[in-house]
Amino acid sequence: MRFLVDGYNVTRSDPATREGSLEAQREALVARLAARGHDLLGSGEITVVFDGVAGGGPEAGRGAVRVRYAHRPDSADDLIVRLAGGGGVTVVTSDTGLADRVRALGADVIASASCFEAVRRRRRGAGRYLASTAGLPPGANQITAELKELWLKDGE
Repeated sequence: MRFLVDGYNVTRSDPATREGSLEAQREALVARLAARGHDLLGSGEITVVFDGVAGGGPEAGRGAVRVRYAHRPDSADDLIVRLAGGGGVTVVTSDTGLADRVRALGADVIASASCFEAVRRRRRGAGRYLASTAGLPPGANQITAELKELWLKDGE
């Protein structure tokens, strides 16, 4: 799977990055995706596309994350559309116009929020505390319930 990330669409809608300079936005997004891209998006090649000329930010990317810059007269959206041809691509954007264009080429689209640090992939059982996540043996939750019943009698 290949992921094409609409760079400024993500950074400008992310509460963690939208107030920073463009350079700070680029750097934060690339660093986050290099560190946690597979957790946030899934396994596969990640390319972040920004408008403008390269400079002031990571040109080749970081780790497994590549960075591309659109050059005038093309926009980042135009470059993403070109890169999305060929299938096996998921585009990360909340831009409905871009989403429509790449879907017409057969690409999947996921929302920009999937790249936000606060977003966690929901797994089976999410929202419940599972003993196995803390390294406790099977049945540990039952033991805890029995101890609460013994020690906290009469609603204490």
